[in-house]
Amino acid sequence: MDKTGIIVVSICVLLLGWWFVEQNKIAQAQAHWQQTNQVAKLTAQLTATNPSAMASAATVATTVFTATTPVIFDTNTPEQTLTLTNGRARYTFTSRGGGLKTVELLDFPETISARWKGQIHHSDSLSTLNSHANVPVLAVLGDQSFIGDGNFILSAANGGVHAEKFLASGLIIAKQFQFSSNFLVHASISLKNGSDKSLLVPPQEIVVGTATPMDADDTGQLWGAMWCDATNATDNPLPTFSGGGMGCSRGTPKPEIRAGNGNVSWVAAHNQFFALLAMPKEPAREMVARTVTLPRFADAGAATNAPAPQGVQAALVYPAQTLTANSTIEREVVLFAGPKELRTLAVIGEQQQNHAELVMNFGTGFASFWGVGTFFAKLLLSAMNALHDLTKLGYGWVIVLITILIRVIFWPLTAKSTRSMKKMQLLQPEMAALKEKYKDDQQKYMQKQMELWKKHGVSPMSGCLPMLVQMPVFIGFFTMIRSAIELRGASFLWAADLSKPDTLFMIPGMTFLPFLSTPEGLPFNLLPLMMVGVMLWQSHLTPPSPGMDPAQQKMMRWMPAIFILFLYNYSSGLSLYMTVSTLAGILQTKLTKNLQDPAATPALTPAPKSKK
Repeated sequence: MDKTGIIVVSICVLLLGWWFVEQNKIAQAQAHWQQTNQVAKLTAQLTATNPSAMASAATVATTVFTATTPVIFDTNTPEQTLTLTNGRARYTFTSRGGGLKTVELLDFPETISARWKGQIHHSDSLSTLNSHANVPVLAVLGDQSFIGDGNFILSAANGGVHAEKFLASGLIIAKQFQFSSNFLVHASISLKNGSDKSLLVPPQEIVVGTATPMDADDTGQLWGAMWCDATNATDNPLPTFSGGGMGCSRGTPKPEIRAGNGNVSWVAAHNQFFALLAMPKEPAREMVARTVTLPRFADAGAATNAPAPQGVQAALVYPAQTLTANSTIEREVVLFAGPKELRTLAVIGEQQQNHAELVMNFGTGFASFWGVGTFFAKLLLSAMNALHDLTKLGYGWVIVLITILIRVIFWPLTAKSTRSMKKMQLLQPEMAALKEKYKDDQQKYMQKQMELWKKHGVSPMSGCLPMLVQMPVFIGFFTMIRSAIELRGASFLWAADLSKPDTLFMIPGMTFLPFLSTPEGLPFNLLPLMMVGVMLWQSHLTPPSPGMDPAQQKMMRWMPAIFILFLYNYSSGLSLYMTVSTLAGILQTKLTKNLQDPAATPALTPAPKSKK
């Protein structure tokens, strides 16, 4: 690699690290944008395009933005709640909106980050979905005439829950909820015209739920709204609403995101490890997603001075319809409210025939190496779970074991690459002689050089081949560890949670280091430091490429230090994988160099003597 290539690679790595931090800043900077500007902007647009529409602006604004307004229900009426459990989750229903207020997952305790509490511990609280949301899951929203006071009558019925509301127009909204296995709730929503006249039912939104951060460590990259057309899924993470991108490529903030054209198979409000996923029996017309402001985390120390965290509320959208006298519209929705476990979601996706497993969000396009990384992410996650079930080892040791297995699989390729690089080094005198002999004929020099490489069976690309082949595996491991709920709360040695950084303590006052510091100070994360240490060791053991000048060699040897910028505060599981993989690579290099391979030492011809 020449000097230009090294500079380009270095800049790309730096930009990647900056992108991780910048996206989080964008999301926080837009914390209150939607709440203060949405209705005003819509009203201004209506007035500019059609002054007569001003009279109905308030009604339209209510229709479009009700989901983000916390006071859509009449709070003068006492709230009625009903709580049921099926052994895996605790479901709390509310009369305000007639839906699921919260879902508490009994097998998943809430965890507190080491950054704010000194150590990660399992609290008495449970991981709760739709926590602090303005509206319940499966609330039906529309304009004010459709919502009324927003209060339903709740009752337990047939092992489930029944919610019903009578509107002055004669419309009756009834909901029936039944529980099933695999964190599923079967819901039936009916809109019945109880009058003897036709009723125009306005556009409706069936709220899927609100994606919220699980703790102060969660970033806007990991929660948002997804939707699927039964084949492909599209994610809208939190930064999308604030424009996304970076620098001059940053887009315009969006008050909401709409998608679909009668082909919405499912919509999800998800965070890093959990999802609320609504699967209608018949495809919905559209999906819509908006941001909502959430309460600050009480356990986040100095971070309480930062903007309040944002959630993303998602909904299924249905068009206006006319109901004839005594007729009924029935909508059936299967709701998944639980952990993003690939095995569970794959079963649901097969049953519903809608690829529900795509909510794992392993990435698409470049983010997943155009599908190759996604393939390896699924393969590695399945292999990790299989090894865990077989060996009964903790997930930390399973990561160590699967990393070694990957290295063993790639051993022949790595060994061949090492031998080829050794041959290239031994051929350096002949290559230098050729360069001197044909210094005035570059084309002839290249021809002779290729003949020399062919004669001794070496290739200049052999050193890069193992890296290129293993890149999809690395991307797969990266996305798998980011999404694997199995690692949440899993400990390994001093790392209390492999899904988080292995922060041992905070260094107060050091809040000024870009990429590394937090509002509390500089976290001391040991695994990333070990990772970079062994990577630097490996780079110093790797022989330089032929023809590389000393300055370039020095730069290449210290390039691994750049990884500290954007992996320092990432999952300790990834740092563990890269540390073990690099150590295994060093061992492989030493073993390969010590092997006696006659073909590794080419028979060199004497270099021609230079004429004096």
